[in-house]
Amino acid sequence: MTIATPASSSAEGASPTAPGSSPPRHPVPPSGVAPTGTPFTLALPERQPLLGKTGWSVLIVLVLVVGIGVPLMSLVAPETSVFHLSAYSLTLIGKLMCYAIGAMALDLVWGYCGILSLGHSLFFALGGYAMGMYLMREIGHEGKYGSDLPDFMVFLDWHSLPWYWKGTDHFWWAMTLVVVVPAVVAWVFGYFAFRSRVKGVYLSIITQAMTFAAMLLFFRNETGFGGNNGFTDFKQILGAPITHPGTRTILFLLTFGVLVLTYIAGRAIVSSKLGRVVTAIRDGESRLMFLGYSPLAYKLAIWTFSAVLCGIAGALYVPQVGIINPSEMSPGNSIEMAIWVAVGGRGTLIGPIIGAFAVNGAKSFFTANFPEYWLFFLGLIFVLVPLLLPRGIMGIPALLNRKRGGQ
Repeated sequence: MTIATPASSSAEGASPTAPGSSPPRHPVPPSGVAPTGTPFTLALPERQPLLGKTGWSVLIVLVLVVGIGVPLMSLVAPETSVFHLSAYSLTLIGKLMCYAIGAMALDLVWGYCGILSLGHSLFFALGGYAMGMYLMREIGHEGKYGSDLPDFMVFLDWHSLPWYWKGTDHFWWAMTLVVVVPAVVAWVFGYFAFRSRVKGVYLSIITQAMTFAAMLLFFRNETGFGGNNGFTDFKQILGAPITHPGTRTILFLLTFGVLVLTYIAGRAIVSSKLGRVVTAIRDGESRLMFLGYSPLAYKLAIWTFSAVLCGIAGALYVPQVGIINPSEMSPGNSIEMAIWVAVGGRGTLIGPIIGAFAVNGAKSFFTANFPEYWLFFLGLIFVLVPLLLPRGIMGIPALLNRKRGGQ
């Protein structure tokens, strides 16, 4: 911002004020202030662009490649072709993209707001259960018992739907639940936790206890969510067979679109004034309060938005994987989500995407070849990454540059 001060009324080179005349109306500026006629510049940091020309170009190319290439490779290319994308590969990549959405959601509250949540798997599972309720109602009379009720309710001798199942046979009501239920749970929890100024490791432990309690609740058969088996054996979605290659391709492309929109929304938030305040909460909440800001509203906003993103990721996850059960709420899943963010690089948005794909790729390899060693490897990652790569994979170029500069 440039402020131009008015120029002196006297011409350049004019004689000094004569004796007896009035003094000049413009006093001499104090030290550190720009002299008269010189523009004064306030050193305010410029707002970062959303993506930049290179970022937008890469994004557009990526969207075109995926949007055109995936349907061609999965639907048009013959199964004998090397370019054919099998149903297993399509489902696996779609699942990893759902994980990446959840990782970005966690990065918003941990990487930018400084809140380490070990309970985000709860919001992921709540969105998945809302979608699962709709898919169970879509089975209709095609179930094993041919009843209007889901099979597990018939098996448990239920005679009517619980009140919270009402309306779940309508797609848009189910999608409303996908957004509203995680948002309400997150807002209520966040309001009492943040208002009480619970921080640090104590908040992390409370979030972990919250998801563990919810997991135990959903394991009970009388809650009406399928007990330890959860929901499975889905038949169709919006009238289309859920296992049809065309349906799987559409779900894949929809997941990719949500992943892109999540990244753009995240970039818009962190580069806005809201993002600056949220980052200030992470770096110095007490100083922010001294300046007159109330952190509660900002924490609640970013926390609730993050929970909604996790719920949407869970809703996209269920029809592609074909099952949802209480194990998705386990504290171990939330810890894995934090590991994805730490490995990729927290506070970057793109890093959690890389971390989700890298860690889950390693998980697929270890569970297929060395299943008994996976948890040891996961623990090793959790210990070594903060020590050796405090900024994750995204911080490797800067780390190499510092080492080259020190030589």
